[in-house]
Amino acid sequence: MSFFKNLFNSRDKPSKNKPSGSFGGWGLFGGNTSSGMRVNERTAMQITAVYACVRVLSESLACLPLRVYRKTESEHGKITAVTHPAFRLLSKAPNVEMTSFIFRETLMSHILLHGNAYAQIIRDGRGYPVELYPLLPSNMSVDRDKESSEIVYTYRAEKGEVKLRKWDVLHIPGLSFDGIVGHSPIAVAKQAIGSALAVEEYGSKFFANGANPGGVLEFPGTVKDIKRVKESWNAGHQGAMNANKIAILEDGAKFSAVTISPEQAQFLEVRKFSVNEICRIFRVPPHLIADLERATFSNIEHQSLEFVKYSLIPWVERWEQSLEQSLLMPSEMDSHYIKFSVDGLLRGAYKERMDGYSVGIQNGFMCPNDVRKLEDLNPIDDPAGDKFYFNGNMLPIELAGRQYVDKEELEGNEE
Repeated sequence: MSFFKNLFNSRDKPSKNKPSGSFGGWGLFGGNTSSGMRVNERTAMQITAVYACVRVLSESLACLPLRVYRKTESEHGKITAVTHPAFRLLSKAPNVEMTSFIFRETLMSHILLHGNAYAQIIRDGRGYPVELYPLLPSNMSVDRDKESSEIVYTYRAEKGEVKLRKWDVLHIPGLSFDGIVGHSPIAVAKQAIGSALAVEEYGSKFFANGANPGGVLEFPGTVKDIKRVKESWNAGHQGAMNANKIAILEDGAKFSAVTISPEQAQFLEVRKFSVNEICRIFRVPPHLIADLERATFSNIEHQSLEFVKYSLIPWVERWEQSLEQSLLMPSEMDSHYIKFSVDGLLRGAYKERMDGYSVGIQNGFMCPNDVRKLEDLNPIDDPAGDKFYFNGNMLPIELAGRQYVDKEELEGNEE
């Protein structure tokens, strides 16, 4: 079933009531900056630093395992709810046209560029989600109905506008001042991005043919046929085949080379500053977008862990709560939850992991099968794999102190 067919076959009919007003937000309209560059999501993606930051965050979130869990009777217990309709949509395929990775990558890029991500929820007769289709944020407006005070989504498509209820829309907002509609990072930081665009355009023109002549021919008198002199010089000295040839000058001509010092241009310094500014906007460590100027072997691992904890996990929390609110039935909110797994990204080096596992096993709060599960290994098919041990003689934890009990019982029997 195609996307637009699903969209226009929605159970919601266009509302006859005019919404009371749209929610506020800094859109991308009128995106001119002080540098003279027009900034929007398309022009911003022409900057390699913006493209790299969006790609790093989108791909990092899209590759994380995403599961629906059901709580069990035991405290903190859970099992994977593989039979829940949302499980297949989130972990396998949200629709017949795309994979879970592509779906999440697309929505995450929408949030990073537009400040909001939208997807239409196709539900069955019982209300459970059966398909998810991304919606373009630039075609969506969010209003509140003046009579019911409910949030209404208006999507502009080729065949006209379609009204969708909150029940039929998965909405993941970015940073927001009203709690409903997120703000576009590109629009908020358009001055910094506009400066980066201006530097890129200046560099392109600076290095284009004719922007920086290699030298100047000077004649003491008036040159009558400038075109002939230029063609003659280029024919004898232009191109790789004529490199390092001896130049013969006539009529008192003099050749002067033209050079521009890096201190005068300061082009590279401005470009480096622009990269740091853009990394600051998206909160991405520079080394993740191939800026290794300040990266060392001792700090790059910790910077990667900080990226997960302070950049990626806030986005993960935002996604999890929005997915639970939109895809779980009200009666399931207390018994089910949706969660990303970031354990793989937080794992340290092999030796550090093994040392940590050893401490866990020897102190009785991890069993061998717990470790094998974290390392994505099959469990030990033996009861010993699920037993807990403690440091000492590595006895099963239920036998701790048993030798003293046996001794007391033996002495009591002797008496």
